[in-house]
Amino acid sequence: MDHSPPKDNAPRQSSARQGGPRQNMGISAYAWLKQDIICGIYQPGEKLLMSRLKERYALGISPLREALSQLVSEHLVVAISQRGYRVAPMSIEELDDIYDARAQLEAMLVQLSIERGDDTWEAEILAKAHTLAKVAEVHGPDEMLDVWDRRHQAFHSALVAGCGSRQLLMARESLFDQAARYRHLWLCQTVFSDRALAAKRQEHADLVDAILARDAKRAGDLTRDHIMTPVPIITDLMKARGLV
Repeated sequence: MDHSPPKDNAPRQSSARQGGPRQNMGISAYAWLKQDIICGIYQPGEKLLMSRLKERYALGISPLREALSQLVSEHLVVAISQRGYRVAPMSIEELDDIYDARAQLEAMLVQLSIERGDDTWEAEILAKAHTLAKVAEVHGPDEMLDVWDRRHQAFHSALVAGCGSRQLLMARESLFDQAARYRHLWLCQTVFSDRALAAKRQEHADLVDAILARDAKRAGDLTRDHIMTPVPIITDLMKARGLV
């Protein structure tokens, strides 16, 4: 079953109607709802009415509650005692904290990967960098956004894959989830700007050069700067859209 989120406001046929297992219903509700929160379908602080969720996703209360509980653990939703759920608020303070934590952890993981990574790790970095560079061949804004984001994430995951620590990679994933709403604002702004994309390509090239040279200090410094670059852009976008 395809667990990708709905792209419009039309209700979706549930797994129960398709004969799928109950577990798949929970996964679908979680994936759809998470993506809608990240994309701003539901605004920060907005109450998530169960009646609206049931209509939008064509799912029952049980899988929706499971999805909401999981999103609470990821800090994208806030549970209100006896009053349901709301989308978690956004703030400049949280933005700065999440991105600083991401930058510090990512730099450490890159340095550990340089210390521990082998030739296979290096080869995978080059492969993912090449795939990301070819996104310019994709036509159409929606496809560009989706393809570039997936390949960009894969590239950065390859950079840190040599660290050898499952626990650190799980912490990285958690921070990425917490940054998702903020990152989406930056992503929409960046992917459709030739100038911004060119700057990112250069940053990626410099980072790959430092990693392949096994220059841990330079790679760490470049990683921190690279992760923090979107923060001023996101801050301005949040202010312009009245999110703070």
